[in-house]
Amino acid sequence: MTSTVTSLLVPTEQGLVRGTVADGVRTWRGIPFAAPPVGDLRLRSPQRPERWSGVLDGSVFGAAPPQSRNPSLTGSRRRAPMDEDCLTLNISAPLEPEFDRLPVLVYFYGGAFSSGSSTVKTYRGSNLVRAGEAVYVSLNYRIGALGFMDFSSFSGPGRIFDSNLGLRDQVAALEWVRDNIEAFGGDPANVTIFGESAGGISVTSLMCIPAARGLFHQAYAQSAAPSSAYSRQLHASWARDLLAILKVPLSDAADALSTLPASTLVRATSELTSKIGPAAKPGSLSVSPVIDGDFLPEHPFDTFMKGNSAPVPLVLGTMAREGALFARIVDILPSTPDRIEKMFAGTDPEAQSRVLAAYPGYPSREQSVEISGDLVFWYPSTVVAESHSLVAPTWSYRYDFATPMMNLLGFGATHAMDVPVMFGETREPITRALSLLGGAAALKELSARFQGTLLSLAKTGCPGPDWPRYEPVERRTRIFDVEDRIELDPFPERRRAWAGYRGYL
Repeated sequence: MTSTVTSLLVPTEQGLVRGTVADGVRTWRGIPFAAPPVGDLRLRSPQRPERWSGVLDGSVFGAAPPQSRNPSLTGSRRRAPMDEDCLTLNISAPLEPEFDRLPVLVYFYGGAFSSGSSTVKTYRGSNLVRAGEAVYVSLNYRIGALGFMDFSSFSGPGRIFDSNLGLRDQVAALEWVRDNIEAFGGDPANVTIFGESAGGISVTSLMCIPAARGLFHQAYAQSAAPSSAYSRQLHASWARDLLAILKVPLSDAADALSTLPASTLVRATSELTSKIGPAAKPGSLSVSPVIDGDFLPEHPFDTFMKGNSAPVPLVLGTMAREGALFARIVDILPSTPDRIEKMFAGTDPEAQSRVLAAYPGYPSREQSVEISGDLVFWYPSTVVAESHSLVAPTWSYRYDFATPMMNLLGFGATHAMDVPVMFGETREPITRALSLLGGAAALKELSARFQGTLLSLAKTGCPGPDWPRYEPVERRTRIFDVEDRIELDPFPERRRAWAGYRGYL
C-alpha cells in the first residue's frame, strides 16, 4: 500500500491530479469531466475534456452552474464561484482502503433542475466513504435554461441547440468515471447512482436512456418524480414563454440564446418556473427532461411499463408528506383546490372525481397538500416500482420519521429532510434546529440504517436481508421511522384512484 501523501497524486486520461486530505478521507475536487460548455459549446452536448499539462490542483471545488443564489436550498454561498464553465466532478476515497477496487457511489443533486451544486457541504460524502469503504463521486451538471430547456426548435444552419443537456452531462460524467475511477481505487464494474428530487428524476431517467446503459449497476432514487418529462411541443411552448419574458423576437432567438449573459437567462427562468409555469400548467415542471425521440426516446413511464428500463437493482421511495415543503416554501406544486381542479381540467377531467374521492376532507388544505405530493412523487414512483419489479430486483420505501419540531411546524416527514440523513450529516445546522424539541438520537440511529441500505445495495446489489422486494401483488414497502417496519400496499385506495392518470404526457 502506498503512503497517503503519495496516493494523493493520481493519473487520469487528461493528466495528473493532486488531491488533499479533508474530513478523514482523500479527496480530489474540481476535475473537468467535459470541455467548458461556453461559446460555441453553449447549449450543445458535452464534449470530451482537453488534456492539461503539469498537475491539476484538486483541492478546490469547481464553479457552481449558473442559478439564483439561495443558500438555504442550494448551498450556493453569496461569494461562491458560479460560472457556465462548471462541468467538474469531485472524488473521495478512504485514507487506507482495504481493497484495490471499491464500490463507487455517484450522486446527483436535487433542486428542481433550477438550482444545485456539488459544493454543498452536505454532499461532501465523507461519512459515506468512511462508513462504507467506498469511493464517492459528486458532480455538477447544467441546470435551468442552460441545462433543461429545449431550444432545438430554434436551431438553424448556423447554430444547433441540443436537448437534455443536463442529462447528457450526467452521462458524460459516468463515462469519465468508467474510464478513470480505477486509478482512484474504485471499481468501474460496480457503480451505484443515487440522487434526491431532481437527482432522483435523473436516476430514473438514466435508467431509460440508451446512452447510459452499462455505465451503472445499481440505482437508488429518493423522492423522484418519474413522470416529470414532457413532449417537445410542450417544451417548445415553454421556450417561447421564456423568450417573451426576455422580450426577444422569435426571429432573433438563436442569436439571443447564444449571447445573452447567463445571469439574464437565470432571472428569466426563475420567473418562468415560479410564476408562469405553475399557474399555466399546475403539476408540470418547465425545466425538465424532454422526450426528444433520440437521447430520451420515449417517456420514462412508457419505458418502464414496457419492461425496457435498464435491468439493474433499484431502490426508490418517497417522504410521507412530500407536498408540505412546497406548500409552505417552494410554491410550485398544485397544492390548492384551484390549481388541482385546473390541472385535472387540462389533463384528465374524468379522473378528477375518482381521485378526489380518495382524499376524504378535500378541499381542505391538508388534503390538497397530500394530493400534490402523491401526484408528483408517490404515485409515479409506485408505477416505476411495479413495472421495474418485473425486470430486476426492486425495493420500495416510505420515509415517515419526523422530529417533534418538524411536526410542530406542520411539515412532518417532508421533502428533502432525508438528504442529510442519507449522508450522515445529522448535526448540520438545519437538522440540529429541527431536533431542538427532541429526536436527535432517533435521527442519528435512523441515519445509520438509511445510509446502510445504500451502502449494502452498492456492495451486494441488495439493500439488506430484512427488506423484502417489491412486487405487484403484496407491494411490500419498508417504512423508515423510529422503528422500521414493512407494510403491504400502503394507501391502496389512493393508488387505485390514480391508476391510469398520465398528467401532461
